[in-house]
Amino acid sequence: MRIGIQFVVAVTVAAGATIPARAAELVSLRTGAEQVFDRHEMVEGKYRFYFKKGSEDFIDFTQSQIASIETVPDPPPEPVAESVKAAPPPTPALAKPVEVKLTSSDLHQMLASAGTAHNVDEDLLASVVKAESNGNAHAVSPKGAQGLMQLMPGTAAEQGVQDAFRPADNVRGGAGYLDWLLQRYHDNLALALAAYNAGPGAVDKYHGMPPYRETKLYVARVIHEFNRRVKERERQAAQTRAQAAVTSR
Repeated sequence: MRIGIQFVVAVTVAAGATIPARAAELVSLRTGAEQVFDRHEMVEGKYRFYFKKGSEDFIDFTQSQIASIETVPDPPPEPVAESVKAAPPPTPALAKPVEVKLTSSDLHQMLASAGTAHNVDEDLLASVVKAESNGNAHAVSPKGAQGLMQLMPGTAAEQGVQDAFRPADNVRGGAGYLDWLLQRYHDNLALALAAYNAGPGAVDKYHGMPPYRETKLYVARVIHEFNRRVKERERQAAQTRAQAAVTSR
């Protein structure tokens, strides 16, 4: 899987605003640098930003150094038992077959397979699915994007996807498209995600992150979720290694 992906996002809310409960904070400095933080507090007249939840790793900035701060809203809650919205109950006169439901295990296998095939981290694909459809294989956006990874019909056709509502095909097509974007933008994850949301034309037009609030929040939300998943994966791996060491004694 790819490593060394650049995490860069942009923000647009005035510095000094009151920060409510949130999933992350996007900070833009007047130097042009941008970073995602978990939270901040005021310490001796300076903004102290903490890198992740539960960590004491921080960096301080003065108000004059900050161009803007924006909060990223929490994504929708994870579905409890299944990821696909159930089909409406059939009428007595015209009964239809019960729809096959996509379980979290099914989705995990699809993401793992597509990630391996296209050299894209499975947790990144899962983060995109959560941001795009929250696991609803029948989701349709107002602009016509379809399925788990919200493929536009043209993109689906380019990726060889005949039915965007078939979960495995949709994930395969989305993974292929994201792989192509990562190659196009030299593994700059922020730009690849911005292009996934707003289209490569917008990224190319602005020579970087498009100045669209929706796109900036989308990129930050996906990266935040991706980072969370990677940290959890690393935690579980460390726990497994520790248990194996104890067993081998």
